[in-house]
Amino acid sequence: MNYSRIFLSAGLCLGSLLTADAQDVFPFERLDTLPRRASLVYSAAVQPHWVERTNYFWFQNHERAGDGFYLVDGRDGSRRRVATRAELDSMVRAVSVKPENEEEAKRERGRGVLSPDRRLRAYVRDHNVYVQEVGRRDAAPVQLSYDGAPGFAYRGLEWSPDGRRLAAVRVREVEERQIPLLESSPTDQVQPRLHWRRYAKPGDALPLTMPALFDVGRGRQVPIDLAPYQKQYELRLTGWRPGGSAFTFEYNERGHQRYVVAAVDATTGRVTPIVDERSDTFIEYYKLYRHDVAATGELLWLSERDGWRHLYLIDGRTGAVKRQLTRGEWPVRRVVRVDDEARTVYFLASGRHEGEDPYNLHYYKVSFDGGEPVELTPEEGNHVLTFSDDYSRCVDVYSQPDVPPVSVLRDAATGRLIDTLAVCDTADLMRAGWSVPEPFVAKGRDGVTDIWGTIFRPACFDPTRTYPVIEDIYAGPHDSFVNKNFSAYDWYITPLTELGFIVVKIDGMGTGNRSKAFHDVCWKNLADAGFPDRIRWMQAAAERYPYMDLSRVGIYGWSAGGQNALAALLFHGDFYKAAVAFCGCHDNRMDKIWWNEQWMGYPVDSSYVRSSNVANAHRLQGDLLLINGELDDNVDPASTLQVVDALVRAGKMFEQLYLPGKDHNLGGRYEVRRMYDFFVRKLRGKSVPTCQ
Repeated sequence: MNYSRIFLSAGLCLGSLLTADAQDVFPFERLDTLPRRASLVYSAAVQPHWVERTNYFWFQNHERAGDGFYLVDGRDGSRRRVATRAELDSMVRAVSVKPENEEEAKRERGRGVLSPDRRLRAYVRDHNVYVQEVGRRDAAPVQLSYDGAPGFAYRGLEWSPDGRRLAAVRVREVEERQIPLLESSPTDQVQPRLHWRRYAKPGDALPLTMPALFDVGRGRQVPIDLAPYQKQYELRLTGWRPGGSAFTFEYNERGHQRYVVAAVDATTGRVTPIVDERSDTFIEYYKLYRHDVAATGELLWLSERDGWRHLYLIDGRTGAVKRQLTRGEWPVRRVVRVDDEARTVYFLASGRHEGEDPYNLHYYKVSFDGGEPVELTPEEGNHVLTFSDDYSRCVDVYSQPDVPPVSVLRDAATGRLIDTLAVCDTADLMRAGWSVPEPFVAKGRDGVTDIWGTIFRPACFDPTRTYPVIEDIYAGPHDSFVNKNFSAYDWYITPLTELGFIVVKIDGMGTGNRSKAFHDVCWKNLADAGFPDRIRWMQAAAERYPYMDLSRVGIYGWSAGGQNALAALLFHGDFYKAAVAFCGCHDNRMDKIWWNEQWMGYPVDSSYVRSSNVANAHRLQGDLLLINGELDDNVDPASTLQVVDALVRAGKMFEQLYLPGKDHNLGGRYEVRRMYDFFVRKLRGKSVPTCQ
């Protein structure tokens, strides 16, 4: 596509600050006008609001003739338009369905842990388990356990469906670490105020959760051999099987290299592993998916055991894999729903379309009996779906960064197109000189793997000039982060482009939603952050577009992205020249346990030191601005202060902004303006006015 022809022929630069090159001082106040750009986009992505327990939904639409509200009948797509919210509310009330017996349901929920026949009540007293008949004042409680104690008490009681047994857990508590947060400038007093927050860090002791089984009729506890399940990150009960033959639990072994779904026999207490997932690197446990098929005793399971995230049908009693339901070099991204009666799984996946961006989401269904998945959203683009309560209908909005959205209504079971709700109109935006973002792909460090990202150029872009390049980075391994949807305005990126920068955003190796091997690059190696791929990607882009000046490359990010931004100057200071690190978790030993042990492993070893920005602070090259808040209870503020200490001891020059009263949500006008000022000074050589 000839971008220069599109941009220059538009003739009008909405809010562009490039003319400020002739000035010594940049007019930053004009950045505040940029969000108005969204008003030039008509019939943008439909955001449906489904009316509970119905197939009706409503949405608001920005149109040339004026904004309006639509109430849509999802059964056939018929709709009514009104001009005011009051008129809409009246229509919604007319189609709403009130829940039956709501008050009775509330009363049922408030009756405690009752047996299925409501004859017995189970409870914990003095750390132990008791049962007692309901409705008899003279009924004596029966004590079922005797080993509960302070700090090692029973909890989480669950009756078997037949009411003959109880499952529970006994939890050995630990004293969790607390971090101090000093509020230097409280609004209600002169003196500082000290706050404490519970905050477990890598290597800390964790609670031990032990499943327990009680035979209520015999008044005794059934012993369970739990020796193989002591090395816990977490263990939790996951309910009784129909009929009460067993209850199940899930065991996440510390270090996240083993995850077990196990069944406990209700008569003998024997533990049988049903799923025993293992990895030489890590198991991304919070993206696992399990569904028990009650009628057949089968289990649906989502696993990366063949190198890609796929669905498996497992015999729920023996653990044998009956069938791999999906396979290939593409990942299942999310299970949407399971229809047990039709024996069908509905899911989102990406990477099945050759030549298309492998992160674009599409919607599929596959039978329990196997066969090729059936695609329900064939159009090219990233599909964002919102479903009715009964999953019979869905609103599907598909778009790409450079392709405006189309919003349609579909039959959710077949993918049949029922109606087109809106087609986005960007003509005015284009006439205003808007620069179309460009998805760009280049080979990664291995010369084989495709790395995808997006290039953002200034409005009224001039290809005869050269532009500094700034990377917006977030390399957290828990996901991928380059937006795949159309957007006319980005809160942070758009102002930077208007200040005369080309901005890029890239998903390098070590991030999620590709193959297991792509992801494993991060294992015990968060300092990598995909930089070898990111640098090669920018070099390939600059080879195609020489106006990208790679002698002036900046980078910024928040949280894990803040860690990445500083790491760019520590480990790749020959390429990156300036960095702004917001609230970074600069040493993974200082950060929260659940995120860091997931990728860096347990026990804490030398890999934590190798990835530490504190331990490597002496390697700093380039210009650095550190920004964090004193009340950050997501990332310990001391993490940034320890970097400061290490930089000072190494004699390194840098800038720091430590904000009173601010927590992890750093994105306010002042601190973001400081980032803009920093990059204009360091990469464009311009002076800046005092922040207002």
